[in-house]
Amino acid sequence: MAAAATGTGGQTLGRSSFSRAASSKTASSSSSPTASGVKLGPNGAAFVSSGIPDLDRILGGGFLLGSVVMVMEDSDAPHHLLLLRAFMAQGVVHKQPLLFAAPMKEPRSFLGALPAPVASSKEDARQRAMAGGAAGDGRASDEGLRIAWQYRKYFGDERNSGAEHRDSKQEFSHDFDLRKPLERHLLNAQHIECLSTQDVDTLHDLQDRCSAFLSKHQRKEGGNLSAGRIAIQSLCAPQCGYFGKDWDMVSFLRSLKAMVHSSNAVAIITFPHTVLSDSFCKRWQHLADTLLSIKAIPDEDKDLAKLLTGYQDMVGFLHVHKVAQTNSQVPVILEASTFSLKLRKRRSLVLERLNQAPVDGSSGPSSGGSGSCSSSTQGSQLDF
Repeated sequence: MAAAATGTGGQTLGRSSFSRAASSKTASSSSSPTASGVKLGPNGAAFVSSGIPDLDRILGGGFLLGSVVMVMEDSDAPHHLLLLRAFMAQGVVHKQPLLFAAPMKEPRSFLGALPAPVASSKEDARQRAMAGGAAGDGRASDEGLRIAWQYRKYFGDERNSGAEHRDSKQEFSHDFDLRKPLERHLLNAQHIECLSTQDVDTLHDLQDRCSAFLSKHQRKEGGNLSAGRIAIQSLCAPQCGYFGKDWDMVSFLRSLKAMVHSSNAVAIITFPHTVLSDSFCKRWQHLADTLLSIKAIPDEDKDLAKLLTGYQDMVGFLHVHKVAQTNSQVPVILEASTFSLKLRKRRSLVLERLNQAPVDGSSGPSSGGSGSCSSSTQGSQLDF
C-alpha cells in the first residue's frame, strides 16, 4: 500500500510532471504584461469587457479573447444595438483598436450614439468638490492632511490597496450612461476604422479588412497582451448586396472565426435570424463561440407584469445559449440562462435573474397543507 501511494523516484501520486508544467505555464502567463482593458483568467484565458459589468460576471469574466460572439436580433425592436454600443464604447474608452461594419451609407455616424462612461461624471464631480473645498478653507485642508499623515501608519496601506483594486476593476469595465454621448476627441482617434456593407455585392472587401485588422493583433508569446475589437452589425440584413448568398456568408464566418482564434481580438456579430432559413440559422449558431439572443417585451403586458417583479424597469430579455471556453472540455453550465435587461439610475444597463412575483393564494384553489405525494382530491396515499 505504501509503495502504491508513492511513485517512482520518490514522487508522490499528486505531483505529476503534467501538473508542474501546467503550473509553470500559468505562472508565466500571469506574469506577462497586459494592456488596459484585458483581464487574465484561469487556464491561460484572457477577457475583454462587454461594456456591461453584469454580463461580464455572467460569462465568467467577459468576452474571451480570441472568440466570436454572435447576437441574434429581435425583429420587433433594435435592442441588439444596446449590446453593440456598450461593446464598442468600452473599447474606445480603453483605446483599443476598433473595426466597425454596418449596412449604412455612413457607418461613422453611428459612433455618435456611443454612450459615455458614468465614472467620468463622478470623477469630475469629485474633482470639483475637492477644488472648491481647497479654495474655501485652506486651513481645514492642512489640518486634515496633518491628521491623515498621523494615522497613515495604521490603515494607510489598506486604503491604498483598496483604492488600487477599485481603480483596476473600474478600468476593466464601466457603467455607461445611455443619455450622454462619448467625448468627440475619443471618436476622432486613429484606431477606429469604419466600413459600409450596404449595397455591397460580395464579402471580399469585409474579409480583407478583417484580415488586415487582425494581422496587427497576432497572438505572441511573452508579448504585451493587447486587444482589438471587431463589431459587425446585421451581417445578413436585406440592405446588403450579398443578401441571399447563404453559403458565401457561412464561408466568411468560418474564415473570420479561424483568424480571430489565432489573434488577440474579439469579434461580435449581430444578425437578424428571422431572414435566414432554419438550416442556415443552425449553422450560424454552431459557428459562434458565445451565442446570445435578445428579445424585447411589450410596453404594457398586464399578464407579464403580474408574473415578474420589477417589470416596469425591464426593456427586454437576454438569453445566453452558449459560452466560449478555452483549454477545457467541460461545458460552462450557468445557474440561469435567461436574464432581464433593465435601465436604472443613469440609464445604465443592468442584467438580473428573473424573479417570479408572489402568487396570491386566494386567487386559485388551495394545494392543501398535508404535503402528501398524492395528486388525487380524495387524499389517497401513493404506494411506493
